[in-house]
Amino acid sequence: MRPTTRLLTGSALAVAAAGLVCAPAYAGDTDGLEVFPSSVVPGGQVTVNTAACGDGGTAAGDASAVGAGAFTLAPSTHEGDAIGQFRVPPSAQPGTYEIVATCAEGGRQVTGDLVVTLTSQRQPVHPRGSVKTGVGGALGPDPVQTAAGVAALAVAAAGGTWLLHRRARGDGI
Repeated sequence: MRPTTRLLTGSALAVAAAGLVCAPAYAGDTDGLEVFPSSVVPGGQVTVNTAACGDGGTAAGDASAVGAGAFTLAPSTHEGDAIGQFRVPPSAQPGTYEIVATCAEGGRQVTGDLVVTLTSQRQPVHPRGSVKTGVGGALGPDPVQTAAGVAALAVAAAGGTWLLHRRARGDGI
């Protein structure tokens, strides 16, 4: 019974230690600066909001890291958030930029990250060219492959017909 007790005690201590180590990972600043969309192409419109300034609070935003300059965050009806917008300049280079907002009352600063990319993640990429799936259909791009496919189907149909005809006559199959 002793090895079982040691095993259970050791497992319980391991779980408790893992819980203590992982606990700080969930503690975070819930009143940070939210950036929408978090990834944008140069020339795109960005909306930021924060609840850090309290109900009816305003803030001064700074997007000069990406080249957009200052903007204002005004109170909104959405859960007491302060909301503001700015446009990323068309000359912005790809990378991750820190956007800062400073609350008018108290001077609290909150930050959020904005990723500038050269391609939009919203626009789907459409495939080009034909799909390489084998012989293909009658309207395929290669007439030689189309003719070979038709010939193979004709041979299979003729062989199947011959076998069925032979079975119906009772010739042995």
